[in-house]
Amino acid sequence: MEGFCQLVLVTLLIIAGVLPSCVSQTTRRFEFNVEWKNVTRLCHTKPLLTVNGEYPGPTIAVHEGDNVEIKVTNRIAQNTTLHWHGIRQLRTGWADGPAYITQCPIGGGKTYTYKFTVINQRGTLWWHAHHSWQRASVYGAFIIHPRMPYPFSVPIQDEFPIIFGEWWNGDIDSVESEMMKYGGGPDISNAYTINGLPGPFYNCSNKDTLINTVEHGKTYMLRIINAALNDELFFAVANHTLTVVEIDATYTKPFKTKAIMIAPGQTTNVLLTANQVPDSSGMFLMAAWTYLTSVFPFNNSTTAGFLQYKNPMSTDHTSKHPKKVTTFDPVMYNFPQMEDTKYYTKFANNLRSLSSPQYPCNVPKTIHKRTVTVISLNLQDCPANKTCKGYANKSFYASMNNQSFVRPAVSILESHYKKLKKSQYSTDFPEKPRRPFDYTGVDPVTENMNTEFGTKIIQVPYGTNLEFVLQGTSFLNVENHPIHFHGHNFFIVGKGFGNFNVSTDPAKYNLVDPPERNTVAVPSGGWAAIRFKADNPGVWFIHCHLEEHTSWGLASGFIVQNGHGPSQSLLPPPKDLPSC
Repeated sequence: MEGFCQLVLVTLLIIAGVLPSCVSQTTRRFEFNVEWKNVTRLCHTKPLLTVNGEYPGPTIAVHEGDNVEIKVTNRIAQNTTLHWHGIRQLRTGWADGPAYITQCPIGGGKTYTYKFTVINQRGTLWWHAHHSWQRASVYGAFIIHPRMPYPFSVPIQDEFPIIFGEWWNGDIDSVESEMMKYGGGPDISNAYTINGLPGPFYNCSNKDTLINTVEHGKTYMLRIINAALNDELFFAVANHTLTVVEIDATYTKPFKTKAIMIAPGQTTNVLLTANQVPDSSGMFLMAAWTYLTSVFPFNNSTTAGFLQYKNPMSTDHTSKHPKKVTTFDPVMYNFPQMEDTKYYTKFANNLRSLSSPQYPCNVPKTIHKRTVTVISLNLQDCPANKTCKGYANKSFYASMNNQSFVRPAVSILESHYKKLKKSQYSTDFPEKPRRPFDYTGVDPVTENMNTEFGTKIIQVPYGTNLEFVLQGTSFLNVENHPIHFHGHNFFIVGKGFGNFNVSTDPAKYNLVDPPERNTVAVPSGGWAAIRFKADNPGVWFIHCHLEEHTSWGLASGFIVQNGHGPSQSLLPPPKDLPSC
């Protein structure tokens, strides 16, 4: 009788619109302890910030419609928060995680339980720390298993997570603090990693190499995540074709490619069929290397692992390590070279929403508001009696519409919800550049590139159809910027090189099957236009997922006001919400 009453209650709540119809009664609970652990890579041992002592952190696996509770205990002295990247957090912005945007940090020795429901989402996402540069090592996969079969007929033998990261031999907190203190660029990482392992192209690293075992003739799903702090990456498997079937946990029209490009914050699912004839080693190289669009110093190295075909003459398929490999040249494997923007552009143009009856493409055909946002690196004059190590002895910053974002002392969501009179933010973010100019043709270093500092965001009514035009510039250099929106997926309806033309470019938009994402790689020296319906009440962060750029201020946010009734309103804050 008790179970029947619960079922009736849930049914009535669904009918009333308080709960969505796709919500299950299953609650999956996880316990995360943020703690230090000594980890060795490249023959360097150091205390590394981890979750549950794991690097990368544990995988969260749930089903579409599940309720999720993740109890996070902070066992370090510093503050921390965690973000569930790509989870929409419908009406549960308190669980989104970015420090001082939707919550105050979890203090040392304190606990906070993130509670949310996975609604109408399925596929590969990820989670990571969202305080300072802690996500350098605090990250992991977030897998949402679908309620329905995959929309492709190929049987999947197995699936592998492929998570890219970066490793510094030194202390990452010192890298960040040195960069912000003197205004210069950060020290580059010492290695890229796959699942925390640098691979054979680095000194003292042959044993730290990922090996995935496959059977000839079988098809596998690779769940690929770019958790690197500051680098966009190409990825490919020697002699094998990849079939892209999903990006940012949304299905795509399948297409074949020899390599993918994946920006920090993005995820891509590909199918790989083990249909090659291996040599005596049974090994094929899997590699990730930089997609370069910047003149700033970068990590010019390659992380690699191996696809190992099962040898029917052997019963041990995991203990062997490949012979030492010393060099990597993309040309040897017919892979794109690191500055191959032409290849990346063709790859990006092939990304299309599945747009099927079961998985429709709900792109807004009309809009209520268009915001043109100029994404820029900046060069700030050095104050008197201070040492600055940026270009021309100035300080590097970054901005959106010449506003360099400053985090407040109290979370914006809490200030908004409680209607605090002394809120440390304003809703007067400029919705277009105050002074239009030749954004991508301007001289990189001779202009006045000083920025303004503040906490300015946008506010819109519930249900607003929004269009953001994200316009790159050539200040300091043209560069590909991965811009992440919290709380909403969006559709990339248009993109191009040069300056956006409001008179002609919207006529070329794809409003039929544009790719749906949560992180868009704005083309180097170009622009991208995105559309979405602002139907998630709360406060949502917008930022570049190159961590150095976010630290320099390349961020903003937007408030979606409550709509009509409970189903269109932000839920009250949880009782254990951390305080500042």
